[in-house]
Amino acid sequence: MKNKSLEGRCICGQVKYKLTEKPLFTQACHCKDCKILTGSSYVINSSVLENTLVIDGEISSSVELKGGSGAPCIVYYCGKCGTYIYTDYSSAVGRLNVRTKTLDNAHEFPPQVHIFTKDKDSWLNLKDNVICFEKMYDPKTTWPKESLERYKMFLENKSQDTNQ
Repeated sequence: MKNKSLEGRCICGQVKYKLTEKPLFTQACHCKDCKILTGSSYVINSSVLENTLVIDGEISSSVELKGGSGAPCIVYYCGKCGTYIYTDYSSAVGRLNVRTKTLDNAHEFPPQVHIFTKDKDSWLNLKDNVICFEKMYDPKTTWPKESLERYKMFLENKSQDTNQ
C-alpha cells in the first residue's frame, strides 16, 4: 500500500486531499480538548509524514491552539463547511495528524491505540483487546517497526536537505 494514493475530503468537497503513503499510525484520542473541539466522545487521528499530504483546494481557515502536551498546534479546516482536516503539532516534527474519518477509506485505518483514556466518557466501554493509555504513549515502543523506520528515514533526509 506504500505507493497507493489515499484520498479524502471535507463534507462540501471544496477541499480534497490525497496521501501518497499510508499513515504511520492511527489513534483514538479521548482528551478533553479533542472532545470540545469535535463535540464528540473521542476523535480518530492518523499520523502521516508531512510530505505525503497533498491538498487539492484551499484550506482557508486555521487556528493556533494549545495541544494536550501544552505545545502549540495549528488546526486546519475547510473555510466553507468547517470540516477539520488536519493538525500540525509543533512537537511532532515532520508529521501531521489527519482526521482519519475524512479519508474515503477510513475503515482501513482503525485505531491502533486509544489515548488519554483517563478522560474517557464513563459510559464508553472499550473492548479488552484494545490497547489503551491513560495519557500519551512512547511511539518508539508502540508504533510498528516499519512506521518507525519510515519516520526515521524521513527525518534523516529532511536534516540532509536543510544542511545543504
